[in-house]
Amino acid sequence: MNKVLALLLSITGFGVIAQPKQLCVTVDDLPTVEYGEGNQEEITQKLVAHFQKYNIPAIGFVNERKLYKSGKVHKESVNLLRQWLDRGYELGNHTFSHLSYHKTPFTEFTNDILKGEKVTPPLSKKAGLPWQYFRHPFLHIGQNQARYDSLSTFLESHNYIEAPVTIDNEDYLFAKAYSNAHKKNNKAQMQRIGSDYVKYMEAKVYFYEQASSRLFNRQIPQVLLIHANLLNADYLDELAEMYKRNGYTFVDLYTALQDKAYLEKITKFGNYGISWIDRWALSRSVPKEFFANDPATPDYIVKAAQ
Repeated sequence: MNKVLALLLSITGFGVIAQPKQLCVTVDDLPTVEYGEGNQEEITQKLVAHFQKYNIPAIGFVNERKLYKSGKVHKESVNLLRQWLDRGYELGNHTFSHLSYHKTPFTEFTNDILKGEKVTPPLSKKAGLPWQYFRHPFLHIGQNQARYDSLSTFLESHNYIEAPVTIDNEDYLFAKAYSNAHKKNNKAQMQRIGSDYVKYMEAKVYFYEQASSRLFNRQIPQVLLIHANLLNADYLDELAEMYKRNGYTFVDLYTALQDKAYLEKITKFGNYGISWIDRWALSRSVPKEFFANDPATPDYIVKAAQ
């Protein structure tokens, strides 16, 4: 009887078996974003604590430029990365300087990738963790097929796996607004921003769930992009609860990328940094209505972030 009941409960009003939903959490701009430098230790400790609390197998992407002060490796900054590694969280390459591939010559950009693998890979090896993923700064993968292919070939030849993003968002604008309020000790504004941020992120996940259904007729494992900032350090608890409430389980990047959806070819390019779901949709030449109703960042956030 219990098995029958479980089966009945898994059927939606459309007669389709409810699909499991998976989410990979990826965090860019490690050790932390630059506009939150004064809170680096706090940000790192809180993020890692939230990952542990919710069993989130997160991965962080490092800009090694941030590990140097006065031309020398800064011990305290490196120790922030060790907090991730010591607890089993994998790290990846986000370039040394966070350059835009769309604004940088190929040789300069690829040299910056190599420059960004001097400190962290030995730390990862010592922690028994792989160093294998690359995240494009600004999600800039190349303005055309030739530029994209050139970078993909380079990454493959250096044993990197590209780390896509399906749930893109403007968490950085909320975070800058939050940081500005924090500097003014405006706790009421911080609370407002944090609350609206969680609502915005929930609207984003709904939007990309619908997009996944339209493209693949199912829910693919989603890859979320957020940044190492004070806002996420303070509100990752509420974010995690929101994703759980919406039926998500947390998976690592390797697991997410095993889904065949990530083999989908990208054939349309432009001077933009967008979700891979949007890239796949453009490559399929879907109607423009596909992109309608993408949740917008509130105007007051945009202004407060300045």
